[in-house]
Amino acid sequence: MSERSSIFDMIGPIMIGPSSSHTAGVVRIGRTARHILCEMPTEATIIFYNSFAQTYEGHGSDRAVIAGLLDYATDDVRIKTSFDEAAKVGFKYTFKSAGNASTMHPNTVKIIVKSENREIELVGESKGGGLVNIASYNGFRADFSTSLNTLIILADDVKGSVAFISSILSNDDCNIATMNVSRVGKNALACQFYEMDSSVRELTLAYMRSLSWVKEIISLNALE
Repeated sequence: MSERSSIFDMIGPIMIGPSSSHTAGVVRIGRTARHILCEMPTEATIIFYNSFAQTYEGHGSDRAVIAGLLDYATDDVRIKTSFDEAAKVGFKYTFKSAGNASTMHPNTVKIIVKSENREIELVGESKGGGLVNIASYNGFRADFSTSLNTLIILADDVKGSVAFISSILSNDDCNIATMNVSRVGKNALACQFYEMDSSVRELTLAYMRSLSWVKEIISLNALE
């Protein structure tokens, strides 16, 4: 069992069924996209791959991803009526089945979601027991779990940036559990992903956002 997992993770979350991988995990992926978007979504395209592409309607993954994008928890009874709830707020969406993709996890979903001011793309993998991996964000390799507090930093690929951010987090008493850096190319844009045992103070976030080479910072709380 990995550091990220506990016996409760293996049993699975308190949830609306029928499946922890096809329902609860998909809700978490949708909620992550919603929290990164930071606004009520207005439009989304959801693309299911591999086993999801074959079963998403019968197993409720379609209702689950819409519920997540509406920021419902895995045990929210409104998951079953998420289509009706989306209609109430004018949230429009399209589902697509991409069939088999050998390079992707069996339970993979891509979400392209828009709000009035933003558009993001997220690829998530549902790994069973409600556990997920966010594989990519806006084309950058991500690999974070949503089970820990997560910091996403889009920045210029400047020398020493990772060490500098790590020292700031250390001074804020944030213990880094995992980190990953993905970049477009040398000296181009890079995206840093930090999973931490605690959240970052607003004052610290404000300081990091003031750095000239930082383009965007998104702070995500761990999902229950």
